Amino acid sequence: MTFIPNPCELRDLRDLPGCTVIALPPEIDFCNAPGLYARILSAVDARAGRLRLLVLDLTGTHFMDSQGVRLVNDIRHRLPPRALVRVVAMPGGVAGRVLELTGARRDVPVYDNLAEALES
Repeated sequence: MTFIPNPCELRDLRDLPGCTVIALPPEIDFCNAPGLYARILSAVDARAGRLRLLVLDLTGTHFMDSQGVRLVNDIRHRLPPRALVRVVAMPGGVAGRVLELTGARRDVPVYDNLAEALES
């Protein structure tokens, strides 16, 4: 496992009109999922009145276990009523595969790149 100095740190957070893109860290597991959840919810709450779309960018995530799936699902359930969540994961990457194997892709749309996620 790679040493990550601050595993609960979001890699990036960008605001676009009506949309927030959050890039998640290289690893998501039981050690950092609760901290990530708190940081993502804080970002969502700060934008609640204007947030229509939340994009979770997993393209830089090379390890994710079931806690990552739980994180995505919990965030989906905590979004404001009219807000949607989309996930970006590299085709053939670990995060995308985990989401596929667990069936999470049925509930959360997963896109191959950010441009696709923002267009749909």
